Amino acid sequence: MGRNLQTGERLRPVDLARGHGLSTQAVRNYEEAGVLPAAGRTPHGYRTYTSLHAGALRAFLALVPAHGHQRATSIMRAVNRGAVDEAFRLIDESHAQLLDDRRTLRAVESALRDLEPTTAPEPGAGPESTAVPGRGGTFIGPLAGRLGLRPATLRKWEHAGLVRPRRDPRTGYRVYDEADVRDARLAHQLRRGGYLLEQIAPLIDQVRAAGGLEPLEAALSDWHSRLSDRGRAMLTGAAALEAYLRERA
Repeated sequence: MGRNLQTGERLRPVDLARGHGLSTQAVRNYEEAGVLPAAGRTPHGYRTYTSLHAGALRAFLALVPAHGHQRATSIMRAVNRGAVDEAFRLIDESHAQLLDDRRTLRAVESALRDLEPTTAPEPGAGPESTAVPGRGGTFIGPLAGRLGLRPATLRKWEHAGLVRPRRDPRTGYRVYDEADVRDARLAHQLRRGGYLLEQIAPLIDQVRAAGGLEPLEAALSDWHSRLSDRGRAMLTGAAALEAYLRERA
């Protein structure tokens, strides 16, 4: 088969591969996966490609950093079988996910900003709150009162691993040190933002591993950068896909 699908120079698999820094096997794999339109064949059965295949490959490689390999593959499959609306839906889902990730980052940053330096509170009333714990610590009653929670909520958070108070060796009461209070306040802010306990636990673990809130600034900055990179990659991918759609038309 000669210049199939689009007029222009006929390309061998090796030509398409070299032009995009790939192996010829990768090009064949992409064709078999539906990322590329079906290749033409010579009378001897050899694959031939055209500028349309090159455009499809450019579009796919531009979509991968924005949407991931699996979704980019699904987008190209949809386009190549003529289901353009399905491809647009997949792209919309990626944009929605990016927006949700940005909202999550803002919520985490807001929660961290709302955390003020903790000090040992005045003892309150009731069991586990009438005695004064060791230096820098507080009992469950005062902490629950400060956060506007019931002590049972803090016990539930302890069971979920969000806080890890020690026990006073004399009374057996829970004692929350400064790090425990920080974790409780962070969990409280995220719960107010609608996060589930199982969503909060990994973040609390990260705060503990970092040794506090300040070391997380680098992680948050990196998070911002990665989201910005994804946003820009979506623009690049959209431009390449639009060029491919025009060529198909």
